[in-house]
Amino acid sequence: MSRVDPPPSDGLFPRPRRVVAPGAVHVPEWLSPGLRRELVTACREWALGPVPLRRTVLPGGGVMSVRTVCLGWHWQPYQYGRTADDVNGARVAGFPEWLADLGRAAVAEAYGDADAAASFAPDTALINFYDGAARMGMHQDREERSGAPVVSLSIGDTCVFRFGNTQDRGRPYTDVELASGDLFVFGGPSRLAFHGVPKVYAGTAGPETGLRAGRLNLTLRETGLGDR
Repeated sequence: MSRVDPPPSDGLFPRPRRVVAPGAVHVPEWLSPGLRRELVTACREWALGPVPLRRTVLPGGGVMSVRTVCLGWHWQPYQYGRTADDVNGARVAGFPEWLADLGRAAVAEAYGDADAAASFAPDTALINFYDGAARMGMHQDREERSGAPVVSLSIGDTCVFRFGNTQDRGRPYTDVELASGDLFVFGGPSRLAFHGVPKVYAGTAGPETGLRAGRLNLTLRETGLGDR
């Protein structure tokens, strides 16, 4: 994979990095254009299977508007497993070591902490594809047994990322625009903050990623589930 070089700003003015909350850091345009293209190519391959891209059915019968494929561990509400028992029963694709390396580089960039980066051992990725109408309701990432941070990578259309508090889905929250190439890491006091995506700005991504339309979001996580 291409190394992560700080690219020039896609807009007229550079967007500064920002600490949104304790442990929650936004780094604009962290992924180089070349790496964005490589990740799009990889996501297209993963979307074909062995467990294909799918819309997740919620316990109450609702269907999520985003489409998801998983690596390493298969997520379904509200648990992880090695096989996709809610799709086709197949074992999910493995989690590649180069993606773990990228996750460690992301933690190092966000926190400036070599020890925290070295100890980060992601073993699953949830890859969500948003079309222009897709949304993600406010939720917590609670299924992991590890308290390690979550690494979020955005490619394609810009979205509004709503980052809230750890108590409930309401205010206070902060809306952050995540554009193509942006990194967002949340851990520590913000690890269980509610978060969601209330809006995607369709048609805002440039052609350089090879993604014709929509938004890809890769979240790298450490499940703490071991090898079972």
